[in-house]
Amino acid sequence: MSPSDAAARAAAADPQEPGYAIAASASQIEAMPRTLKHDETFAVFDAHGDAVPGLASNHGLFHRDTRHLSQFFLTIDGVRPLLLGSTVRDDNATLSCDLTNPDLPARNGEGELAHDLIHLRRSRFLFRGACHECLSVRNFDGETRTFEIGLFFDADFVDLFEVRGSHRAKRGRMAIPVVGESHVALSYRGLDEHTRTTRLAFAPRPSVLKADRALYQLTLKPGEGFVIFAEIRCDGAEPARDARQAFRLGLKDIRADMRTRTARSAGVSSSNDHFNEGLRRAVSDLNVLITDLPEGPYPYAGVPWFSTVFGRDAIITAFETLWLTPSLARGVLLHLAANQATTFDPEADAEPGKILHEVRFGEMAELGEVPFRRYYGSIDSTPLFVMLAGAYLERTGDVETVRMLWPAIEAALGWMREHGDRDGDGFIEYGRRRGDGLVNQGWKDSHDSIFHADGQLAKGPIALVEVQGYAYAAWNAAAAIARVLSAPDAAEAHAARARDLRAAFDTAFFDPALGTYVLALDGDKAPCRVRTSNAGHALFSGIALPERAEAVAATLMNSSSFSGWGVRTLAAGEARFNPMSYHNGSVWPHDNAVVALGLARYGFRAEAARIFEGLFRASVYFDLRRIPELFCGFARQRNRGPVGYPVACAPQAWAAAAPLALLQASLGLSFDVAERRAVFERPMLPAFLDTLTLTGLAVADGHIDVKVERVKASAALSVIDRQGDVGIRVES
Repeated sequence: MSPSDAAARAAAADPQEPGYAIAASASQIEAMPRTLKHDETFAVFDAHGDAVPGLASNHGLFHRDTRHLSQFFLTIDGVRPLLLGSTVRDDNATLSCDLTNPDLPARNGEGELAHDLIHLRRSRFLFRGACHECLSVRNFDGETRTFEIGLFFDADFVDLFEVRGSHRAKRGRMAIPVVGESHVALSYRGLDEHTRTTRLAFAPRPSVLKADRALYQLTLKPGEGFVIFAEIRCDGAEPARDARQAFRLGLKDIRADMRTRTARSAGVSSSNDHFNEGLRRAVSDLNVLITDLPEGPYPYAGVPWFSTVFGRDAIITAFETLWLTPSLARGVLLHLAANQATTFDPEADAEPGKILHEVRFGEMAELGEVPFRRYYGSIDSTPLFVMLAGAYLERTGDVETVRMLWPAIEAALGWMREHGDRDGDGFIEYGRRRGDGLVNQGWKDSHDSIFHADGQLAKGPIALVEVQGYAYAAWNAAAAIARVLSAPDAAEAHAARARDLRAAFDTAFFDPALGTYVLALDGDKAPCRVRTSNAGHALFSGIALPERAEAVAATLMNSSSFSGWGVRTLAAGEARFNPMSYHNGSVWPHDNAVVALGLARYGFRAEAARIFEGLFRASVYFDLRRIPELFCGFARQRNRGPVGYPVACAPQAWAAAAPLALLQASLGLSFDVAERRAVFERPMLPAFLDTLTLTGLAVADGHIDVKVERVKASAALSVIDRQGDVGIRVES
């Protein structure tokens, strides 16, 4: 993804070094953001439901990487109402904000209006390129009251990268606003010659409507109410109906859409209400981030900064949720295959067979001011793509989809052989082709995340530890797919490559003195001898030799690496350790989920359970029980929660999916499609769960409901319902 805040400082010091850091001028934690998303549109508001200029740089309504509404501010008699409370529904469909009046001076012959007599409730949702709002106003005073409700608005049409902190020498031009009786159209003509329009419509007709405000002069009797509807369209389309009808019909449609998305996956419930609340939020976050693309459902990475297609993020999210909802993996695989690079394009870091990293639609991307219009600058997306295809086949037995994917898989393998291995040593290395592309192209893509023991930054081409593991798993996955597709020669060739890679990897990457795998090899093949969470990914992929696993697990779980909330990206004591950094000491939930799956794979269930417990305990401290993209890596202390990271995305797809992967790790859950069985290998539950129930778990062409009960360090399982000739197998 994007480099860390440290990259911005480095970019300022060295103008030759590009930075796509997220400016931290205001903390999202302090601003209490309320986020909504539907398909290509997302919004960030404060707890009042306002988009407030100056208080938080990321407020507004965004569509396809452009901010279509930069201000949306509610007043009563010209002042801001008092906040009573606000929340996003559990299904993420709507935002509700309850407000009231402050003390207001007398007007129109009436007495002073004391606070808490006028109630305002804002209900808002996004649907198909539009933001819909219902504002209900009610007078709870014993007297008739006259006052003014104001809705102030503006659209700056800035690119998302400008909101993140990038500066532009030139911009396009704003059009003259078009103001009608009940609608306003705001437009901007970009340097890319594309016109972007925001249309605001109000019902009933405002008392006063100008290019920047809608004012309602209200006189309400005791107990009387008044309702205002607003529709804000980002796609330039003329409203098909008035704002009142659009709200009512859209609300029905968005709730039905959320129910449909929820029905795609199995259900999970437990004996712990706090865990249930967090899991419901996590599943809802995933559902709201999923966008239905022509190839199928696809999880956009996160709000606000990454609400678009990312290859790596979606693949990891698909891995985390594969046991629960395999249709998501299918959508990810098909979309990435459809957008696989076929030619060389240094401007996009594209090479034949390479899998997409990121797509952007804003003005800066269209003009090439940032390289991400259609960008392939990730080293791991391609082997991860093949790895996921193999895992999807194993989970579902869906041979036809994999057969359809086979040409893309072969092209990805070709890239791994010919272009990924830059020096022919069998390892996959990266180095950017475009001067302002990402310097580091693994998941830790901050400019300073790959370095030597003395803190010196590594010079490329760089071979990352986790990427070699992904490549190993990809060759094995390709071998398994080739066998199913009756290509035995290809299967044996791919399996041989995996064996050779594993042996070479052990020699080059395992460091007995360090007690784990080195982070990377630099361009001179010198090892970066630092302790990082990346080594846990070698367990996840299976490239680690069994005799190395115990040392790796011990290093990951000692106090320098494990904060008590989770495994840090970088162990305390290393040269660049900073618990407040983006990648050098923070805790990333998805990273911990991958590490836990790796630990469980090698039999370290107790260690995986410690990670599960740490992240669960952390989750109860976060707003809405929503696990953020990352948080700071300070050590866990009694009676204190984790320390947040100021510009972390929330919701974030692979963070939301982390509890689901942790459940799989605890249960040792896999699938034997041929035997039509869900397999539980040495299952256990963490201490905070006494019972767990899985409903509608897909097995082959059937479904099964399973109850799991904790029994000391183990678990007892029972089938409570089934559809079809399916069952479970428990292995000890």
